[in-house]
Amino acid sequence: MRHHSTNRKFNRVRTQRSALLASLVEALVLKEKVVTTEAKAKELRKVVEPLITKGKTPTLAVRRALIASLKGRERIAKKIIDTISPRYKDRAGGYTRVTKVFMKSSDARKMALIEFV
Repeated sequence: MRHHSTNRKFNRVRTQRSALLASLVEALVLKEKVVTTEAKAKELRKVVEPLITKGKTPTLAVRRALIASLKGRERIAKKIIDTISPRYKDRAGGYTRVTKVFMKSSDARKMALIEFV
């Protein structure tokens, strides 16, 4: 039974999965849109949106918490706090949009575009 296990595993161990999500967060924050599989995009949304909500209060403690959760990537935390979070100051949530784009012809993966609203 799958009680209380809501995260997708992507057929990876925990360290690989966290590294995958951290690199996807970095790509999304830097480029502001990423084309990836639909499952990864939906899981990425669960990671990115709390970071942006945290970044709305630009204190030193929040900056350090973001750097810690982003595995030491300071420029990503800086961009979240300085440019991305101020855009959504009056918004209560839902900072990202997942749009289904196409299916890969080679293996029929469902691809999706995740971007900031």
